Amino acid sequence: MKTLPLLTGLVTLLMGSQLMAQEPVVGVDDPESLFTHDDPKLHANKQVALRIMRELLECNHWADAGNWLTDRYLQHNPNVGSGLAPVIEYFTAVRERKEDCNELTTPIVAVLAEGDYVTVVLPRTYEHPVTGEAYTSTWFDMWRFVDGKADEHWDPATIAPPAP
Repeated sequence: MKTLPLLTGLVTLLMGSQLMAQEPVVGVDDPESLFTHDDPKLHANKQVALRIMRELLECNHWADAGNWLTDRYLQHNPNVGSGLAPVIEYFTAVRERKEDCNELTTPIVAVLAEGDYVTVVLPRTYEHPVTGEAYTSTWFDMWRFVDGKADEHWDPATIAPPAP
């Protein structure tokens, strides 16, 4: 059977490509510098995105979320319900509050703004499913802004498995 060695070689090649090294995804030295823009509207939206990243997602000051998120806040992450109250409830249940919130320490790769949208690109570390070693990839959060507040959110999250 001549196809068996060919298939074995193909599987080995494909598995080997999964084990190959990659360039690590890293953030910039001064992440807050990415949250600026020459256009006043885009700058304002980027500044709100910075507050969301720093005060909410990093420091967990969710009692202040209404300053930067609308009441209807549409959520496209399948693990979190839409609306300001469900988002606050979700994040306060899974994260601890951090008092020192003077500067963003979350690694950021890029911040893009166009129209009513701001996208923040972050490095993420995962465990390789075959080797168990850490590797990096990218994550993003994207918001649509209405009247100076985030009204809608997207990220690449999938449904979280149940806790063991």
